[in-house]
Amino acid sequence: MWFRNLQLYRLPTPWAVDLAKFEEQLTRGPFVKCPSNQPMSRGWVSPRRDGALVYSLGQQWMIALSVEQRLLPSSVVNEEVKERAELIEAQQGYAPGRKQLKELRERVTEELMPRAFTRRRTTYVWLDPKNGWFCVDAGSPAKAEEVIEHLRHCLDDFPLTLLHTQVSPQAAMADWLAGGDAPAGFTIDRDCELKAAGEEKAAVRYVRHPLDGDEISGEIKAHLAAGKMPTKLALTWDDRISFVLGEKLEIKRLAFLDLLKEEAEKSAEHADEQFDADFALMTGELSRFLPQLLEALGGEVVEAP
Repeated sequence: MWFRNLQLYRLPTPWAVDLAKFEEQLTRGPFVKCPSNQPMSRGWVSPRRDGALVYSLGQQWMIALSVEQRLLPSSVVNEEVKERAELIEAQQGYAPGRKQLKELRERVTEELMPRAFTRRRTTYVWLDPKNGWFCVDAGSPAKAEEVIEHLRHCLDDFPLTLLHTQVSPQAAMADWLAGGDAPAGFTIDRDCELKAAGEEKAAVRYVRHPLDGDEISGEIKAHLAAGKMPTKLALTWDDRISFVLGEKLEIKRLAFLDLLKEEAEKSAEHADEQFDADFALMTGELSRFLPQLLEALGGEVVEAP
């Protein structure tokens, strides 16, 4: 249950919402299996698989959105439409028109949909109402927006805003690389991507490569001087959390030090206790890490919901 990515958003500090009322409103959009005639269904599931739609521990909450999709490749539909169109042409003496083809495609899709395989995925969200954190374990903003859209559908009021900093992550990463040093509490790791702003989007990537040598440092400074800007930079915070910071403040490849996970394992005797220990340790670490990341980026820009 350890998060691997973070899409960061802000709630009012504190967000005055009652846990029981929040969970009751989530029941407006529970997950149901995808009907045979629908391409997709989504809804809330129990994060801990104990029936509760909100998992709560020490004023920290977690919710989970499941999405089930029917996999019907367009190539399969196109092939069936082509075969039927050829049959229609042979019968009526001329090729079907645009409207007829559209109706044919809709009919084929409707017929094939119940036979399509399904794929299910679950996206987890950490909420800290007291400190105003809303963090989605998603690799892309699109998957985070999927969660947010369903929450807006269920909740009476959801005053969420994007997280912005005084200094953009891209500008901050450029300064750190140009100076050869990360801000206090952070260290630069071995992965980096720089990209030009032109039409060709020329890019340079360093993968598992030390970035602190004089030769590499000179190369990176030359790329910065030529107009390439960092879009990704691997960092470690306090020797406890490693991650890759993106240009839009997304956090990927989030990894917690093995020692932290060992601490959680030592304090747990069975699966339920392990879940509690993992969640408590993860949220505790993130609650210290995120404010320091914001400080490294010049502080937070507070916006109205």
